[in-house]
Amino acid sequence: MSWDAARIRELHESLVDRYEPVERTSGHGADADADPGEGVRQLVTTILSQNVADRNTRRAADALFAEYDDFAAIEAADHEALRETIRVAGLPNQKAERIQRALAAIREETGGAYSLAFLDALPAADAKDWLTDIKGVGPKTASVVLNFHFGKPTMAVDTHVERVSKRFGIVPESASNQRAHDALGEVVPDELTYPLHVLLIRHGRTHCTARSPDCDNPVCDAYCDCEGC
Repeated sequence: MSWDAARIRELHESLVDRYEPVERTSGHGADADADPGEGVRQLVTTILSQNVADRNTRRAADALFAEYDDFAAIEAADHEALRETIRVAGLPNQKAERIQRALAAIREETGGAYSLAFLDALPAADAKDWLTDIKGVGPKTASVVLNFHFGKPTMAVDTHVERVSKRFGIVPESASNQRAHDALGEVVPDELTYPLHVLLIRHGRTHCTARSPDCDNPVCDAYCDCEGC
């Protein structure tokens, strides 16, 4: 059966029945950047989170923001020193480069300010294009910042969301992560981008795990077609 917005809404309701409704606690458009640096902080933290466990992301972010007084200091930091500060996040060389490159792009775009507030006025697709034009900022990183911070309808596809979406047949099994973002963006209603993201992660961690999935649950019974089911 093919997927459309109506069937996505049915899936969302099934996940809500299995878990609980998801309420957004942050990211409400213009109010989201009351502190101009918060969007930038989330972008930096999301870059740190690439391919690493949450606990190490927190440790690296805490170390980074304790070591440097502000974003200007991070951008101007000695590369080797910055790399050592965030080493716990893994891929320290690449992430240090990405962080400094992103900060430079923001400063140049705004004429000197470290703020992403200008993205709030852009359509979601244009804001995502601006972020992903920065080398090292992929569709997931951009979607996290735009959805979680600005409340824009961008679906962030992490490993759990991608795995569950492919097992449910929403996304082709052979699709790249970029194609997974595109496919979900085409069928997920705007108002469900945040709650469905959260619920698919929850389902991926609880039942639809990468190895030895526990398929004995109503959601998998209704939607999944993996070998475990």
